[in-house]
Amino acid sequence: MESKSKELFVFVGSYAESADNGVYVYTFDEGKGQLKLVDTVAGLKNPTFLNVDADSHKLYAISESHSAEGNKIGEIVAFAIDSTSGALNKLDRKDSVQSTTCHIQRDSEGKFLIVTSYHGGMIGLISINEDGTLGEVLDVQQHEGHSVHPNQDRPHPHSSFFSPDGKFLFVQDLGLDIIQAYSLNSETQQLLKKGTTHLHPGAGPRHLTFHPNGKNAFVINELDSTITSFLYQEGDGVLAELETVPTLPINFTEENGCAEIVISQDGKFVYGSNRGHDSIVVYAFDEVAGKLTLVEHVSVEGQHPRHFAFTPKGDYLIVANRDTNNLTTFRVDQESGRLQYTGISVSVSKPVCVQPYYL
Repeated sequence: MESKSKELFVFVGSYAESADNGVYVYTFDEGKGQLKLVDTVAGLKNPTFLNVDADSHKLYAISESHSAEGNKIGEIVAFAIDSTSGALNKLDRKDSVQSTTCHIQRDSEGKFLIVTSYHGGMIGLISINEDGTLGEVLDVQQHEGHSVHPNQDRPHPHSSFFSPDGKFLFVQDLGLDIIQAYSLNSETQQLLKKGTTHLHPGAGPRHLTFHPNGKNAFVINELDSTITSFLYQEGDGVLAELETVPTLPINFTEENGCAEIVISQDGKFVYGSNRGHDSIVVYAFDEVAGKLTLVEHVSVEGQHPRHFAFTPKGDYLIVANRDTNNLTTFRVDQESGRLQYTGISVSVSKPVCVQPYYL
């Protein structure tokens, strides 16, 4: 009941030059599926991915900076969110790791941020101060190696996600065809390497989501357009593979790369985005059998769906279509898992990340 009295805001990150708007804030009308722009932030270079701490009314965005030698490096910008208007007010801004970043994650206690560097092949651990400002870079873990695809000549970690029990941080490395587990030692403030999950060669794991039961996990593989499902083994952080299914219709032969994967709140349906086919694939998940069954493919009403997210109640899906510069909204039939386009499309330059939250 509490959520009904709160405003639903949608925070959007994008590719942008620092002189242009890069972070956008919208309100979302849950009756109509409409987005209304209420704030923008300029001054950041490619603030593509965001992390929202709704409880503390904070937002953390990645961005790009330069080292003293002129090399591109990562940075993090912290904002306070006005819970009434959704406006963003900058709190802090600091360099992170010595390469550009593509993803940002936060631990459940709000003490640490983890940034992922695709081009640098590394992840970084950064502290968060009690007031939400940024602390120091505490640890950096560099990956090594390669795999079989031309895009896998070196490590390319793409994202990090905590297991529901908080024991492990799972890092999807597209370049190595692995999911590397780490434990976060809050006392020594270090990331400790644990189990390694190997995917089939040329898969290119990108993003991951956990089932609400805390036992199943799903990863979307960018390079060969597949979804692999797993059983989570709590002891060592290794994921045991159950099956791999295609994200594309069998008759589609053109170029495609996958991006985001999410699961419905009840765990019955898994959704993945296709960039090329420009669709969302929907699978039903049988928890007992551990099997995925195809439901449908739905056009995203745009091109290059880089990211998408459910609204908190699970009745809408919002898609960020980078190449057509638009956000599109879909109603979700929570019984069948099917999506229906609302007819609503909002123009925004090169959107990459959408984060809907009640405040």
